[in-house]
Amino acid sequence: MLDHRSRMESWRQEKVEQILSEFRLKEEDLRKVMHRMQKEMDRGLKLETHEEASVKMLPTYVRSTPEGSEVGDFLSLDLGGTNFRVMLVKVGEGEEGQWKVKTKHQMYSIPEDAMTGTAEMLFDYISECISDFLDKHQMKHKKLPLGFTFSFPVRHEDIDKDFEMDVVAMVNDTVATMISCYYEDHRCEVGMIVGTGCNACYMEEMHNVELVEGDEGRMCVNTEWGAFGASGELDEFLLEYDRVVDETSLNPGQQLYEKIIGGKYMGEIVRLVLLRLVDENLLFSGQACEKLKTRGAFETRFVSQVESDSGDRKQIYNILTAFGLLPSGSDCDIVRMVCESVSTRAAQMCSAGLAGVINRMRESRSQETLKITVGVDGSVYKLHPSFKDRFHATVRQLTPGCDITFIQSEEGSGRGAALISAVACKMACMMGQ
Repeated sequence: MLDHRSRMESWRQEKVEQILSEFRLKEEDLRKVMHRMQKEMDRGLKLETHEEASVKMLPTYVRSTPEGSEVGDFLSLDLGGTNFRVMLVKVGEGEEGQWKVKTKHQMYSIPEDAMTGTAEMLFDYISECISDFLDKHQMKHKKLPLGFTFSFPVRHEDIDKDFEMDVVAMVNDTVATMISCYYEDHRCEVGMIVGTGCNACYMEEMHNVELVEGDEGRMCVNTEWGAFGASGELDEFLLEYDRVVDETSLNPGQQLYEKIIGGKYMGEIVRLVLLRLVDENLLFSGQACEKLKTRGAFETRFVSQVESDSGDRKQIYNILTAFGLLPSGSDCDIVRMVCESVSTRAAQMCSAGLAGVINRMRESRSQETLKITVGVDGSVYKLHPSFKDRFHATVRQLTPGCDITFIQSEEGSGRGAALISAVACKMACMMGQ
């Protein structure tokens, strides 16, 4: 009997392995993704192909990185999904001439009607909160530069109509991450977010940024690489699960690269794989519970928790029983294998993009060895137990001739936005505006 059971067990393992092998990417696959990413980046930078490129390569007008000569008070807004943070940042030199950045901040939650209403309603509400914040800190009379961080794409319009403020920099979260990490390490010229979504920015040679006049120095370009794949560049790598996730999403056919990597989708991909294994009678004795059949029910944080299990399967068992399942030991092991397959592929796919950016920087600077630092933020990068290590290892494998340091952004986007305001202010003064 036992012999039969162990034979069944090894047959089951083999079948599961076979199904999960689709998620394994070979180095040559990753190089293919990397070269296609570089090609799209190039198309995004060029005037005549910018419109049709899937990777938009938006100029951010952040040209110089701060050298440590910005002083003064800056106001920074960090606008996320349902709340936003107003932060007062005081930048100056400390007693020993070293850098000091002091911050005071307050969170405000955005009411539903302001969130779903017009942009004007949203900005009116934000103005009230800023006004309240300035009152509290007796700063109402000062004309403060204001830096913005939006965690969602936004067009730069005039937001400074309302009160005594100069909106000097409109920044997305990748740029803010890069700048805030720059303070820890002046080699930081790449910013990346791997959270709900995924995006990156980096310092490009000005003469390659055709959408902006001028050839001197460098400008930070926001790649918006989450949209990579819109012209079929990823088709051969998309699995049936990816197609289902895409078709049931709010933006079918868009942000395909992000859908393989981002935390918004990772748990859902795992759920679809688990259902396939149940269908093939390889998991939970072929019985799925209602909750497992519910879209979005397997959250990405569960993926992190499953992979954080110490090996006694307790954590995995608890998650699955909370779903109303009664998993066996080998069910728990299979669920872990599924999570690892999905998150490893995400880390590797993400590495191919970053390796594309870094190799491009090395080539355009004609440097034999590029020493560079990448500032990273985002929940998947920070909270998943092994994403970071797998990601770092693969990036290094794909970038010979580059010496890469990764640093995690701490204060994150708000402080970055304030520091960018400082840079923008300084540049405006220099240009005598």
